[in-house]
Amino acid sequence: MKEPKRIAIYGKGGIGKSSTSSNIAAACADKGYKVMIIGCDPKSDSSITLLGGKRIPTILDLLRDGENVTENDVVFEGYNGVRCVEVGGPEPGIGCAGRGIIVAIKKLKEISESIKDMDLIIYDVPGDIVCGGFVAPIRKGMVKEAYVLTSGEYMPLYAANNICRGLARINTPLSGIICNSRKVSREEEIVSKFAEEIGSDLIAFIPKEQIVQDCERDGYSVIEKAPDSHIAQVYRDLANAIMQRERSVLPEAMSDERLRELTR
Repeated sequence: MKEPKRIAIYGKGGIGKSSTSSNIAAACADKGYKVMIIGCDPKSDSSITLLGGKRIPTILDLLRDGENVTENDVVFEGYNGVRCVEVGGPEPGIGCAGRGIIVAIKKLKEISESIKDMDLIIYDVPGDIVCGGFVAPIRKGMVKEAYVLTSGEYMPLYAANNICRGLARINTPLSGIICNSRKVSREEEIVSKFAEEIGSDLIAFIPKEQIVQDCERDGYSVIEKAPDSHIAQVYRDLANAIMQRERSVLPEAMSDERLRELTR
């Protein structure tokens, strides 16, 4: 049985990881790949646009309720056969979301047969701070490639730089930087330079277009609801780049001073 392509997409909260991840998943499914998306964000919204706006039970919620969790309880079929899983989060004010990821993914591996039959597995991981729990998919050998999503604004780049510092610390290569545009001045130039200086490269520039938010509000990916749009093709090109990607490097994070200078 061939090894699936297993990737994690990191980035600052609110930067568009879930939207990007779900559109990549949909684009790859359209190409005939067997795809699974595993949402590791406590908001449990990674798969919602692949399921027509429907939320699904999370692994951690079911475990807390004392359920005898089976694959059918937590793995749901979304757009074009994409398998959707949500890890969930701890009760507010109690427990560690990172630790929850470890528990949930361990359980998923125990109960899921379909996870062994995928061409692509996407872990959508929150990453403002790379704590031990949030790098669990990497540490546990479940992820082979890491991508970082950012915009050209200072704080998303600061978070991206911090993520790269964390990846280097655990000896994990970075496969590329993705820019989800916020229409800031010189954005593509800034993010390209950032990628270059940490030793990687910019593999996609996703322009800011209202149609993405419109589709999300209706509970769909752009690939499903607006397949003929320009932005849908951008996501298809990104998905293709990821499936063909072989280059990865151990990133060298910038100094805070250099990062601030870059974004001025």
